[in-house]
Amino acid sequence: MKLAVDDDELALCVSCGLCLPHCPTYRVTGDESASPRGRIAAMRLVHSGAARADAEFEGFMDLCVQCRGCEAACPSSVPFGRLMEGARHTLAEQTSYQPWWRRAGFAALSHRRLLVAGAYAAAVAQRLHLMPRRVGLGRVAWSRPRLGHNGNDAWILTGCVMDAFQRPVHAATQRVMEATGAATRPSPPGCCGALAAHAGLTDIAHRQAAATAASMPGSDPVVVDSAGCGAYMKEYGRVLGPEGDAFAGRVRDISEWLGGRTLPAMYRLPLRVAIQDACHLRHVQKVHGAVRPLLAAAVEEVVELSDEGLCCGAGGSYSVWHPDMAARIRRRKLGVIAATGASVVASANPGCAMHLAAAGLDVRHPVELLDEAIARAGEDDHG
Repeated sequence: MKLAVDDDELALCVSCGLCLPHCPTYRVTGDESASPRGRIAAMRLVHSGAARADAEFEGFMDLCVQCRGCEAACPSSVPFGRLMEGARHTLAEQTSYQPWWRRAGFAALSHRRLLVAGAYAAAVAQRLHLMPRRVGLGRVAWSRPRLGHNGNDAWILTGCVMDAFQRPVHAATQRVMEATGAATRPSPPGCCGALAAHAGLTDIAHRQAAATAASMPGSDPVVVDSAGCGAYMKEYGRVLGPEGDAFAGRVRDISEWLGGRTLPAMYRLPLRVAIQDACHLRHVQKVHGAVRPLLAAAVEEVVELSDEGLCCGAGGSYSVWHPDMAARIRRRKLGVIAATGASVVASANPGCAMHLAAAGLDVRHPVELLDEAIARAGEDDHG
């Protein structure tokens, strides 16, 4: 079986092993098959015809979180994310790797009403204590604040899962952006395609990406408060061609966008906040540094984690398909967070936030802390 990967990119790996400490599944298992180096070796065997794409190979590929921490550590610049997506695409096209019900689930991300109904159902199940603990879903908010169409300075991506399960974050994003003097508008609902792309369902991902790009015409910035969505949208060029490149050039993470603006005076919240960098903000977008000065102005103390950005185990939909492995990866993260003595964890991705909150942590999006700090300063001015 020929995998949908570039031969030259597949050959880049020199098996040096520098990626191993940065791979969450290898750190948990110690198995070579659960490392980037081991997975690439397996890809080479299948791609050359020396091995079959059997159930064992599928298992090696499927267990990857796709955090792409290995890319940041690789001296040979191996594009592991592209290789993994190509391998999974081939498996999805030529085997039963992605059954119909998974395909239906990823396609459903484009249908807002289904997602909102699912979010309300999850909220009810949680409050009736009917939600299985192994699902690993943080507390789902009841509230669905309205997002106003207040002007054309910038779009705010609403997306799919984020909009259904964490709508208050979008509202905080809009308030903070407009506190800088910008006039914003929310995008039409829809999925950016990231989750389907990570699953190898390229046809679904490309349709969703094209619809997302078409839904926000013009040249205004597209501001994204979900790190995983922003990372994929910044790579729309390889998905949609020249038009995708043009759109990708407009995409900004919310922390990146705010870094170029002047924020109003803020009340410093009496909190010790640990920053949990979302993998795709740190390893793919590489703009995680923008979060630090923003939070430093809003809270009493910002603390770093000692694990150099190791994945928390959320991995988009990974914690749904691999709850046990996701929990084992998270256990390491919880220990690192506990060592900081922080009362709050700041994380800029919905999957990370829900996964960590399900373990009992107080997790907030950085923009929520900024929003609260701005609001408290306003109360003091009028008090």
